[in-house]
Amino acid sequence: MIAELEALLGWKTAAVGLWILLFFAAERLLPAARPPAAVAGPSGGARRLGRNLGLWAVNLGLSPLIVLPVTFWAASHAWAWRPEWWQGLPGLALDILLLDVLIYWWHRANHEIPFLWRFHEVHHLDRFLDTTSALRFHFGEVLLSALARAGVILLLGFPFTSVLVFEALVLLCAIFHHSNLRLPAAFEALLSRLIITPSIHWVHHHAKRRDTDSNYGTLFSFWDRLFGTRSAKQRDPDMPIGVEGRPEEPILSLLIHPLHSQGAPIAPTRRDSP
Repeated sequence: MIAELEALLGWKTAAVGLWILLFFAAERLLPAARPPAAVAGPSGGARRLGRNLGLWAVNLGLSPLIVLPVTFWAASHAWAWRPEWWQGLPGLALDILLLDVLIYWWHRANHEIPFLWRFHEVHHLDRFLDTTSALRFHFGEVLLSALARAGVILLLGFPFTSVLVFEALVLLCAIFHHSNLRLPAAFEALLSRLIITPSIHWVHHHAKRRDTDSNYGTLFSFWDRLFGTRSAKQRDPDMPIGVEGRPEEPILSLLIHPLHSQGAPIAPTRRDSP
């Protein structure tokens, strides 16, 4: 069992690494938007890249020390109530669907609960989006997410394999929908009927509160339509990215950001129908 899990982790790491490199190169060959003046040029771009990759490096160190052990422990002690039919590939598909709707609500909670927003705001302070934005999270948010996920695993009995596959899909999809890759409009419109695409998720990072407080989906795009959180805003290549009224911060300030943040959640606002 341990050998199989190590093999799965190895495949996940390799797949995610290749995916990052692919989109990092592709979005520079076919960019959808130009970076704003604040992050344009070699110095601004290098500082931004350093912030995002620095936060990612911290989380890479935490993953084998805390996140994976907590997840594995929860899966090993989960309540064994699953019926026989909830196994194999059909069971995996159902697990992915359930985990995705749960992460929708967790993401939404990170915007609406002041304590959680203190950590999640670090992700939104990025003034531009590309593949590295998908890796930019405060370590406190990563730890809180691991604890919340462990509780769900214990109650619903998700096997570790399902969680590992889902987490790999989350990373692959997050890299895709944060990317600055220009896609054919018709192709992206077709994809967006089922999954989250850059045009959907960029609106979530729009530096306007009513749009930041929308489009919470991670894998599937129908949760926002179902729960009434899909923004009617269309992506504009020149739309400002970030948190309304908040500046970007250097990496050391980002690491202690939850301590000095006001912790104000994104205020619920009326949404137009999509």
